[in-house]
Amino acid sequence: MGGEAKTATGDAAYAGDVTARQAFEALQRNPDAVLVDVRTAAEWSFVGVPRLSAQRQLLFVEWQVYPTMQANARFVAELEQKEVTPGRQVYFLCRSGARSKAAAIAATAAGLGPAFNVAGGFEGPIDGEGHRGKADGWKAAGLPWRQE
Repeated sequence: MGGEAKTATGDAAYAGDVTARQAFEALQRNPDAVLVDVRTAAEWSFVGVPRLSAQRQLLFVEWQVYPTMQANARFVAELEQKEVTPGRQVYFLCRSGARSKAAAIAATAAGLGPAFNVAGGFEGPIDGEGHRGKADGWKAAGLPWRQE
């Protein structure tokens, strides 16, 4: 499942990076695992969200709060309220993998998880034509998603 990410001191910062497909497959195998979308409410509404089977959990907890994009000071508390607990596998997803990596590190520091970063995010990087969603990530992998 991806290598264990290390800090400069050698301590595990989070459980590691995985691809969108690896996260999806892990969620299918482990009924207790959870996917947390850490993008903003605006992104959930206008860009779309992953679609999981009814037996799998998709949680929404903003890492940064729109429109100010300030860090969500209640991030860990909101995770705990949604029953993200120590020992429960959690996969964090954002647009392209940066916010979700920070979220995985914060969750690990709070003793939650193991926490994984979905490295390609929901849309992945911008491609040569200036578009997201084609080069990497949940959409590019052809995984199920929906748009409101």
